Amino acid sequence: MATPQPTYDDILRLFQETDRKFQETALQFKETDRRMQETDRRMQETDRRMQETDRQIKELGKQIGGLGAKFGSFTEGLALPSMETILRHRFGMEVISPSVRVSKVGQHMELDVLAYANGPINQAYIVEVKSHARESSLGQLKTQLQRFREFFPEHRDKQVFGILAAVDMSDALREQAMQEGLYVARIQDEVFELTVPDDFQPVAF
Repeated sequence: MATPQPTYDDILRLFQETDRKFQETALQFKETDRRMQETDRRMQETDRRMQETDRQIKELGKQIGGLGAKFGSFTEGLALPSMETILRHRFGMEVISPSVRVSKVGQHMELDVLAYANGPINQAYIVEVKSHARESSLGQLKTQLQRFREFFPEHRDKQVFGILAAVDMSDALREQAMQEGLYVARIQDEVFELTVPDDFQPVAF
């Protein structure tokens, strides 16, 4: 039996259906393109916001760093008068110098307070001042004591003692500092006072 030949109407319907599908596909492509453009716009906006957030975080970091430096300077300024009294009257120090900086052969050391006396009392004291003392503060002070004569050869014959002074210090850290032979000072009524027992035996470096 012979296959019937498509009529003009059949061919017309086929073209119309094909054209309709092409139009649907074109619409789908347009919608996909629109969504891709929208996604790209959102990604650009997200990137802009991330850059702005990053800038704000960096700016905040600078402000916090500056605030920390100011608070550190405030703490050192608060400590100096009372520490000077302790160093002069309890330990007989003659020279008391805040913020001492020294460089030797490319190496640097910075001391919050250096005090010393010549003559019958041949000693030096290094004071490390912290707003919040941590174990690393203890290590920093010990390093300064151990390297003192390297940076100050003119005081090589002196006994050198350390004082860790802090606004905030845990009892555990205080005990650790004293066990290692370091004086401890904490703030009380806006004045730094030594908080070591009467029988405390400091270690001379």
